[in-house]
Amino acid sequence: MIHETLAATNAVVTLDIPLPDVFWGWYVTMNMWAKSIGTGLIFMLFLLLRKNPDEMKGLRTSTLIVSFIFMNIFLLFTLADLHQPFRMWHIFFYPHWTSAITVGAWMATIFVGLEFLMIVLGFQKKTEPFDKLLFWVTLLAIPVTLYTAGIMAEATARELWQMSTESVQMILAATLSGSAAIILLAGSKLSEKTQKFFGVILGLSALLAFIIYMSEYIFGAMKSEEVAAILQYVKGDGEYATMFWIGQWVAYILPMGLVALSRTSNSSSILKLAAILAIVGLWVVKHVWLVIPQLLPMS
Repeated sequence: MIHETLAATNAVVTLDIPLPDVFWGWYVTMNMWAKSIGTGLIFMLFLLLRKNPDEMKGLRTSTLIVSFIFMNIFLLFTLADLHQPFRMWHIFFYPHWTSAITVGAWMATIFVGLEFLMIVLGFQKKTEPFDKLLFWVTLLAIPVTLYTAGIMAEATARELWQMSTESVQMILAATLSGSAAIILLAGSKLSEKTQKFFGVILGLSALLAFIIYMSEYIFGAMKSEEVAAILQYVKGDGEYATMFWIGQWVAYILPMGLVALSRTSNSSSILKLAAILAIVGLWVVKHVWLVIPQLLPMS
């Protein structure tokens, strides 16, 4: 934006100018990826508490610590991506509640603060207040993982980013990475039945996310000419076609197959491989979907 104030009338003239490069780059990809793991682990810990609380022993504190680390990575890259990071405190002292960034910053800060409190409770072996607080933290994790979809949907002239589909993809990214992370984190602490349960969540999350991406890939061009032009970057000889399909295979297709194979062979090693691929591939998928709408000239 270029702003010019006319002295005679005090009028402000605003001119939109094209950005010379990708505005939201890998910093934002790290933001979304780390947030998905952080919130996803909370979802999975809550499911474990409801499904088999006896297996929570030894996992409460360790899971919260890992989630806390990834949420702080999310906050760090959010801060690093701001044009004026040293003015971040304005969000808390001069909040504008119509902004998704402001609302998200407040929710994420409260979320991380509650996680820190739960870690303290975990070290003190106070399981009852820990489990009660987990319920409220899980509820808060839903809007925390969704608010990035709101920011993307607010972006003008980016028809590919729709709040409805991006919200679903944010939740699926959390369940995909969360189930994968807890499979890797818990390991043998989980029974075979519980590992298969989280494997099903991993496989179904991959399937649903893949279906949504393929729906956009095949039918998105019917929505608008802009979407059709954007999707050309991931089709045929498109600039991001190779990266797009690497992401789809590594994050979704291979994990789905490996989850099915792990169930038939009762192999925890194959399930862990599926978890690793899902977490790594999710970063690639998110990055491609973030970048390609920004490559299309708006003028």
